[in-house]
Amino acid sequence: MNTVATAAALSLPSSLCKASKLNVRKGARGGLKVVAIFSEEGGMLEKKNTWSTIFDVEDPRSKMPQCKGKFLDVNQALEVARYDIQYCDWRARQDLLTIMLLHDKVVEVLNPLAREYKSIGTLKKDLAELQEELAQAHRQVHISEARVATALDKLAYMEELVNDRLLQDRSSTVCDQRSPSPSISTQSLDVMKRPKKSLNISGPVQLHNPRLKNFWYPVAFSIDLKGDTMIPIECFEEPWVIFRGKDGKPGCVRNTCAHRSCPLHLGSVNEGRIQCPYHGWEYTTDGKCEKMPSTRLLNVKIKSLPCCEQEGMIWIWPGADPPAVTLPSLLPPSGFQIHAEIVMELPVEHGLLLDNLLDLAHAPFTHTSTFAKGWSVPSLVKFLTPASGLQGYWDPYPIDMEFRPPCMVLSTIGISKPGRLEGQNTRQCSTHLHQLHVCLPSSRNKTRLLYRMSLDFAPLLRHIPFMKYMWRHFAEQVLNEDLRLVVGQQERMINGANVWNWPVSYDKLGVRYRLWRDAVEQGRKHLPFSESS
Repeated sequence: MNTVATAAALSLPSSLCKASKLNVRKGARGGLKVVAIFSEEGGMLEKKNTWSTIFDVEDPRSKMPQCKGKFLDVNQALEVARYDIQYCDWRARQDLLTIMLLHDKVVEVLNPLAREYKSIGTLKKDLAELQEELAQAHRQVHISEARVATALDKLAYMEELVNDRLLQDRSSTVCDQRSPSPSISTQSLDVMKRPKKSLNISGPVQLHNPRLKNFWYPVAFSIDLKGDTMIPIECFEEPWVIFRGKDGKPGCVRNTCAHRSCPLHLGSVNEGRIQCPYHGWEYTTDGKCEKMPSTRLLNVKIKSLPCCEQEGMIWIWPGADPPAVTLPSLLPPSGFQIHAEIVMELPVEHGLLLDNLLDLAHAPFTHTSTFAKGWSVPSLVKFLTPASGLQGYWDPYPIDMEFRPPCMVLSTIGISKPGRLEGQNTRQCSTHLHQLHVCLPSSRNKTRLLYRMSLDFAPLLRHIPFMKYMWRHFAEQVLNEDLRLVVGQQERMINGANVWNWPVSYDKLGVRYRLWRDAVEQGRKHLPFSESS
């Protein structure tokens, strides 16, 4: 990139881009200061013009607080991060000035008039020196990138402190007041007495809060709902049945006949109406009874829910509030093709299943027979995310992940050989797998899971017969490795155990989901970790 392009990219004045000579000298604290600039015509621009101050910036390192090896509170971490950002800004200015000086040297060496007075040997020497300087500038760019990464790590650490403060404010800390046994060491006693930050997720699973119903929920894949079929579901402890009306649009009505409470899904769909198998009463997608064989037609109607279809999925709105105008998009990213859409009914509460899906640190211990076979156990697992988001990426695994309210988890996984995932990210991988998990709350102890798997490679796999059965078999294998643990968690939670007793750093996304859900159930106007808050 030449100087003009570099300056243009950084919105610098065009006068700075001319092939000109910079007269520079060392400034205070090792910095570089621009003294004067001579244009091609030889005119001198004053030092104190509108743009010379771009480089006349003091090196902030002398004022940077010395906090290495110290534990920082939120304010101290913020101060360190502020100085880090100032230093990165100062360093970028110096790098830009270096590039400009090198550009001048290139112009000077390659100037046809200058070549007439230089021997070939001199030109080779000048070019070799210039090459070395360019290599040094290249190394400096890498150093600057490392500094930026360090600054981001410090910001992530500061965010951890803020999250810890949120947890401490939210939860009560209880210390064991019982007298310690003589066999307990002093160190163990310190651990026992140390206040803990926790989320209180314990006791019998309660009925779902009505405020959780005021969202659009995906309940089925479009491909599974033919014109003459029905899909019975449970949602928030209530039975519903989905079918298509005369216009082909889906509808959702209560799965209970108004006559004698017979399950409607045991019947059939006739001309866009669902027929009860007991006495033949027929209902439209808005719940109105339009046919009552063998008796006079009465004004009878069963409850229905707002229902729509988007991007290959059927959605319902089970809440009492007016439905939102827009639905979230759940399509895979551009370049991916859908290979499998699977539905499973699972014997666990949907929040516990979401906790599991939002946690990747368990993979090398739990999924040793499936996708994590051969994974090494890293010394540190981190989930890096913006301060106000419900999405981010895992380090050191090449996996991006997002919780999308109210019950969806989206993830993109960089495909790599088992045991060689550390140090990579999704951008470094050439092939990827994209997953969508929808955890529909069926009842207190049951979840309807919708799983969609997409790939950005191997499109021919979609046309291989019986491939969908192989994908389902693999998905069930992975899920069964999780279920035995999550079911055990649920049993202990019912008996009083707290399944979020001691969150740690890699639990960040799961903790944010729980804090978001608590805010919804408490009716807060502004929800945490959302763009609107």
